[in-house]
Amino acid sequence: MSDAVTPAESDFAATAAGPEAETEEEPIKQRKNGLYPGVSDELAENMKSGWADTELHDLEPIAQAAETAARRAALSARFPGERLVVPAGNLRTRSNDTEYAFRSSVEYAYLTGNQTEDGVLVLEPKKAGGHDATLYLLPRSDRENGEFWLSGDGELWVGRRHSLTEAGKLYGIPASDVRELADTLREATGPVRVVRGYDAGIEAALTDKVTAERDEELRVFLSEARLVKDAFEVGELQKAVDSTVRGFEDVVKVLDKAEATSERYIEGTFFLRARVEGNDIGYGSICAAGPHATTLHWVRNDGAVRSGELLLLDAGVETHTYYTADVTRTLPINGRFNELQKKIYDAVYEAQEAGIAAVQPGGKFRDFHDAAQRVLAEKLVEWGLVEGPVEKVLELGLQRRWTLHGTGHMLGMDVHDCAAARTETYVDGTLEPGMCLTVEPGLYFQADDLSVPEEYRGIGVRIEDDILVTEDGNRNLSAGLPRRSDEVEAWMAELKG
Repeated sequence: MSDAVTPAESDFAATAAGPEAETEEEPIKQRKNGLYPGVSDELAENMKSGWADTELHDLEPIAQAAETAARRAALSARFPGERLVVPAGNLRTRSNDTEYAFRSSVEYAYLTGNQTEDGVLVLEPKKAGGHDATLYLLPRSDRENGEFWLSGDGELWVGRRHSLTEAGKLYGIPASDVRELADTLREATGPVRVVRGYDAGIEAALTDKVTAERDEELRVFLSEARLVKDAFEVGELQKAVDSTVRGFEDVVKVLDKAEATSERYIEGTFFLRARVEGNDIGYGSICAAGPHATTLHWVRNDGAVRSGELLLLDAGVETHTYYTADVTRTLPINGRFNELQKKIYDAVYEAQEAGIAAVQPGGKFRDFHDAAQRVLAEKLVEWGLVEGPVEKVLELGLQRRWTLHGTGHMLGMDVHDCAAARTETYVDGTLEPGMCLTVEPGLYFQADDLSVPEEYRGIGVRIEDDILVTEDGNRNLSAGLPRRSDEVEAWMAELKG
């Protein structure tokens, strides 16, 4: 990574004079151990001129512009007469002067479609009712004061930003300079709510105008608004799942190379598909081979991959609009389940089938969990691992020693979507068409669990699919990946050639 070129003399970085920025700017900071001590007046003047006009004039609105407008309208109707502030967030330092890859807040991206750091959506109440929306963004980096080539955040270092005019066309929202927003908010009067946790500067500007309780109501509303997906969101989720299916196929084809290296070969293989076809992985991939499969969130992915053992792969591609898949398959590394592996796998498959069948409009969210847990409890009693009857096992939760987790969760822009929703509308709620959730039962026999026969120890199995609630039942978005044990074996054999 190159050293940023920054001026030593503060008189060079004074006031922005670009067409979109008339506010006083901070001096452009110099890296302490940069190789250039400063910028000559002649070079500074030279860099101001000789550049082509790159303004984009024929931009069309983003694909989800109509949907984001409808979402803002629903937000406006819920909080009439109140100023609503929704930040994207800021870059976070990874090490010294390098940052983590930026991912904007889900609330901001959901309402705008924009994903750039430092952005803020403000809904300003109108006297006649409703709100005026403004998207506050950084304008293009200034060429007059040298920011575009001197600053580590300048255009020649990190790429071109959209102009405010361009942003207005893309997102269907008038755009203004975000550097002016904090002062504007400090002077604001009337009720205000802000989505907390993303932009400390914006929160500081509102510190005497907001309350934690009122801000939490805003966060909860935006979380519950995502419970039912619109047509655009369903399309994005299907796109994420389709890429994920291809990522799983990629992994099966290179299992021999993973055996020669480690779980990281699996992680890297799936990541390549995620980055080529999407924005990123939707969460840290779980590439758990052998006994690591009994650790629910094994993301170290540094263990051995051995023939004869199982691979639990839990991974999802995230689309460029932030919608993620969340799929798990448990695969025999050599392509064939042994007798005990198949018995455990088939039990989890049977539990998942029962769970998926319980996903119906008008049903309770808990129904699929209860259906899957009943099957697993029955199997554990049948195998003599826990004493029945099944009703007592379920009442006391004794099956949880080996099932551990809930059977699913809402899915969307967050892998565990809508997490701030009220319990009565989520876990205790009723399923509606457009909801998307995972169904993912599992059985996990820890390597040190002396309560089960030795041959069970170190075996972990989970099967997970992404299920859309429809008007007449459900649709398995991830049906492109086989689930039944014999189909898994046939699929792997075909891919391995």
